Amino acid sequence: MGLTVTQQARWWGGGFIAFILFLWLVNDAIAPFILGAAFAYLLDPIADKLESWGMGRTWATVLISVIALIVLLLGLVLVVPLIVRQVSSLIETSPQLVASLLNFLTEKFPSLLEESSSVRQALSSFEDTLRNQGIALANTVFTSSLAAVSSVLTIFVSLVVAFYLLLDWDRMTAVVDSWMPRQHVGVIREIGREIDKVLAGFIRGQMTVGAILGIFYAVALAIVGLQFGVVIGLLAGALTFIPYVGSTVGGGLSIGLAIYQFWDNPIWIAVVAAIFITGQMVEGNYLTPKLVGSSVGLHPVWLMFALYAFGSLIGFTGLLIAVPAAACIGVLGRFGIKNYRDSKLYRGPEEDIEGDE
Repeated sequence: MGLTVTQQARWWGGGFIAFILFLWLVNDAIAPFILGAAFAYLLDPIADKLESWGMGRTWATVLISVIALIVLLLGLVLVVPLIVRQVSSLIETSPQLVASLLNFLTEKFPSLLEESSSVRQALSSFEDTLRNQGIALANTVFTSSLAAVSSVLTIFVSLVVAFYLLLDWDRMTAVVDSWMPRQHVGVIREIGREIDKVLAGFIRGQMTVGAILGIFYAVALAIVGLQFGVVIGLLAGALTFIPYVGSTVGGGLSIGLAIYQFWDNPIWIAVVAAIFITGQMVEGNYLTPKLVGSSVGLHPVWLMFALYAFGSLIGFTGLLIAVPAAACIGVLGRFGIKNYRDSKLYRGPEEDIEGDE
């Protein structure tokens, strides 16, 4: 005897709760596998394209993996040391930056920063904190051998997982499809296609946009000669997936440092501001419409809530699954609202509707 709809819902609901509990229990231990699955999902269209050109799945996976490994190694050799140096320098010089800001404000606005003023006390306290903790923090982050080994191991495991998942991606999706209840398989496939559309439009598109903007900001700020410009540019690109946050954080930090560094030559301050204005214009008018699209259905507030909620509940693993989870919940929510509006609960009895007309 088959299960009723209510019993099926209980089984699926219980399975979902067990899955969330499992993620919470294993926490960061599952992070390399989630990263590997994300890489495989992002690279699957490339493998499918290579297959359509006549290349076997195995060779397509090997080719993609080799290219990805080369890019990763080049990044580790060329980019990571530069980022580490700039971040370490930024942390070490932060007390001097705050002290210079304090002196500048004291000269220009003496009444604002009297000895007893809360602004001066706050800046002085911040300066002392940076001086006492900054170098220790830099040494902790960048010289810890345990953290370095863990990071390398995470990357290696993620690449291995991505290789095997990419190799068997089509077969695995077919197996998962065979598990779906046959009575509702059409609806489930439709929801799955909508989720894939949202994820493909947002994650693949936004990662491309973030990479382009990060490289543009980093190179442009480095050419201008802004201190720590590479780190700030890459940070702005990485935060682009949260609408307006990347440009706000990157632009604010860059312009603030430019004011400090180029105070006697304000033309360069304007150039730094123009870099971010140009980046925003290109992103809003070309990159995002072309690469992301306007119908992904992920509102900025909903996205930020998902990142905060899942990060608080599950830690780093929650941050990794926040965007896919937000996309799935959004699609399911729209599906539920659509069915609700087609139901008698929303429309009322048909005879009442005909009478109103």
